[in-house]
Amino acid sequence: MTEAGYLAVDSGGSGLRIAVGVPGGAPPARRESREPVRTGARGIDPAHLLAELLPPARAAAAEAGVDELGTAVVGAAGFATLGDALRAELPGALARELGVRRVALAADAVTAYVGALGPRPGAVLAAGTGLIAVGTDLVGWRRADGWGHLLGDCGSGAWIGRAGLEAALRAHDGRDGGSAPLLACAEEQFGPVRELPGRLYPRTDRPAVLASFAPGVAACAAHDPVAAGILRAAARHMADSVAAVCPADGAPEVALTGGLFTMGDPLLVPLREELAQRLPHTRQVPAEGDPLHGGVRIATELAAGRLTLPGEPHMLYVVST
Repeated sequence: MTEAGYLAVDSGGSGLRIAVGVPGGAPPARRESREPVRTGARGIDPAHLLAELLPPARAAAAEAGVDELGTAVVGAAGFATLGDALRAELPGALARELGVRRVALAADAVTAYVGALGPRPGAVLAAGTGLIAVGTDLVGWRRADGWGHLLGDCGSGAWIGRAGLEAALRAHDGRDGGSAPLLACAEEQFGPVRELPGRLYPRTDRPAVLASFAPGVAACAAHDPVAAGILRAAARHMADSVAAVCPADGAPEVALTGGLFTMGDPLLVPLREELAQRLPHTRQVPAEGDPLHGGVRIATELAAGRLTLPGEPHMLYVVST
């Protein structure tokens, strides 16, 4: 084991995904940790992240034949607002434990962007349970939404699911705007809707529970105008976010990434129409990869000394240890 390698980490709500490899070499070795990193009064907990990271990182390095990890990239959910402790402590800890000399800490939206588009100007919409849009002109970063299911994430899986359940409850009550198909779908999934508040409100995973109903809304959209209207409204919200971050000049690219888009045409058709109308100067392209792929791309460029992405402390923080 003689070659210097890189470590790329994607830290999200379901835990860590880790890749270790050598720039320009074979596909990286991959590992996972199913324990999500804790957050507390100091934001994202660097000690807990390190504890979850080190065993799988060392195992992946051994598999990849890497004895020196010169570069590390960590993309973390919540980094933009909860990353102060990571910036202060994680680079030094990675240097002590793994010998890392170059570290990039990034918002997971940045690694999602780079995974989807690479180092090119444009905008990426990442949508699953939540939603955020990120754009760059390669001079600075812009982000829109990503404020969580109570304050934003407009058009996300949680937003669509909540709107669908509201329409179901309207039908149950006999109020205008209700949907009998969505009521039937909700009762098939959750049981009697009159019991839904008691089932939903005490839970700590409410956004995920709401988002679990989004596929039901998509399934009803072909024959229910209320469900179809919810998806059209979601598409308008998504286009609002993309338009807020997309470069106004040139011919930027726009890509979509995230699990919400597996719902297919009921959402994608109105979204593509909204994007074409709102951003006629852009080109819609398929996403090339996921956030871990974006972390690998950043690590490869950083190791070679040719990283061209803009550095901003709350979006992409690069430091030599």
